[in-house]
This record gives sequence, structure tokens and C-alpha cells, in this order.
Amino acid sequence: MSDPITYRRFTLDDIAAAHALTVELKWPHRADDWRFVALLGVGFVAEDASGLIGTALCWKYGTERASLGMVIVSPAHQGRGIGRRLMELVLEELGGRVTFLHATLAGQPLYEKLGFHAAGTLDQHQGAAFQPPLVSLPPGERLRPLGSSDTVRLIELASRASGLDRGEVLPALLGTADGIALDRDGELIGFALFRRFGRGFAIGPVVAPASEESSRAKALISHWLALNEGVFVRIDTPGESGLTEWLEQLGLPRVDTVIKMVRPVVPGEPAGGGQDAHYVQYGIINQAIC
Repeated sequence: MSDPITYRRFTLDDIAAAHALTVELKWPHRADDWRFVALLGVGFVAEDASGLIGTALCWKYGTERASLGMVIVSPAHQGRGIGRRLMELVLEELGGRVTFLHATLAGQPLYEKLGFHAAGTLDQHQGAAFQPPLVSLPPGERLRPLGSSDTVRLIELASRASGLDRGEVLPALLGTADGIALDRDGELIGFALFRRFGRGFAIGPVVAPASEESSRAKALISHWLALNEGVFVRIDTPGESGLTEWLEQLGLPRVDTVIKMVRPVVPGEPAGGGQDAHYVQYGIINQAIC
């Protein structure tokens, strides 16, 4: 007989065991990456006599939106309904919030059974051998370092571009990341953050005004690549961003594509969440927090 499974809330004391699960599955997350997302959200674990065997976390953005991720079941215990039960606990925690997640093809059928619908794709790019070109900006626009007085504007831009309240996430990110701002005649109109993650570093979020050529987003990304040539860098970009071919030409090949999903779909709103006519999220924070 299989050992009985118990479920309880995730605590910071679970980080070491949760990190061991991701190592087993060859996910890139460090213990520090687990700590960052755990401090911002809540979650649940499954355990039996052998210890922790499953996790699922979620993050609330105001009273109406949320995301979930870090849904993991040890390979030795898959097929026992553990993933589904963890998902049910997370969804009970979130109530009626519109909830986003990123799914692999293997995970998509379970999420569909729980009421999620496909709402787009996300391309994961990574590499270390890149030679970014110099990207010209329109007259009056320049890149500059972020300042402490920029935080309120950064939260506004990130929230508008993602469709999610970034009032808690952005300040936490700014405590661990470096940032570059896109400035137009003294007004901050875009930004990109650069931080430690997994095997190296990650670029994201990247927020810039919408444009046909995505030149502003390219300038922000190129800034970090030019400063870190030879360093392992990852960036996750929405499929509709139009950056995939450009990133591959720079030496950041696409290594994976996952499916963005939402539950429920809100009539009259874009299923993918971003709904601002002026600002676009060209690179996400990570696949859990979106």
C-alpha cells in the first residue's frame, strides 16, 4: 500500500525540500528563487512518510487577479491525483479571482479539466554567446539608470502592461534587481530589470510603449546583453511580442514554449490579461508570477 498523503500550507521551512524537488526535475530554480516567490505568495504542499512530495503556490494581485505556479509532484509519486488536489487547494484559496498560469503540454489537460483556457504562448530564450546590435531610439528618448523616485511610475507601467496589480511585486524585485529606464523628455516610459535567476541571470519584466518594430523593447534588452556578453541570460517573452526571431539572431535561441492559460475568461477583456493600448510587457518576471 502507498503511504497516506497529507496536505498543508507551504511555509518557508519547506524551501529546502521544495528546491530538492526542482533539482530532481532539472528545473533551474535556486533556493533563493524559491524564497523570492514564496515570500510574495501562499501555497500548499503534499507530503507522506518520505517527506515533501508536491507543491503548488499562488500570488494575489489586488482583489480580482491572481497567478499560480510551482506546481510540482515528485516523479515517483505522479499518477496519484496529487497535482489535482494541490491545484484544488490553490483555487479554493484564490476564490473567484481571474487566475493565470503557464502550462506545459503535459500539464495542459489537467488545467483544462479545472476550467482553464488557452490564452497565448510564452517563449523561453536563453544563451550566453550574443552580440547585441546598437538600437536607435526616437529623438528625445534615452536610456538612463533607475532612481528611487521612479518606483511609483514603475509600478504604474508594469501594472498597465501586464493587467495585474504590481504594487507588491515591483518593490520586491527592485530590492534584488538592477534596472534601466527608458526616458522621453524627462518622462519614464519604459524599463527593464536584470537579476540573478537559476543558472545565471534573467531579464524581466521588460515594459515599453507599443510600436510596430518593438525598437524600444529591443533597446532595453540590448542594453543588458551588451553589458553581460558571455554570461548565461534568460528572457521569457509572450509569443505575440514579435521578439522571437530577433532574439534568436542575437544568440538567444528559443529552448521552450509554454501555454498561457486563464480561468475564467472575462467577456470583453483580452484573455491574455494585458489590456493597455499604450504599454506592452515584452518580457515577463517569471512563469509563476507572470
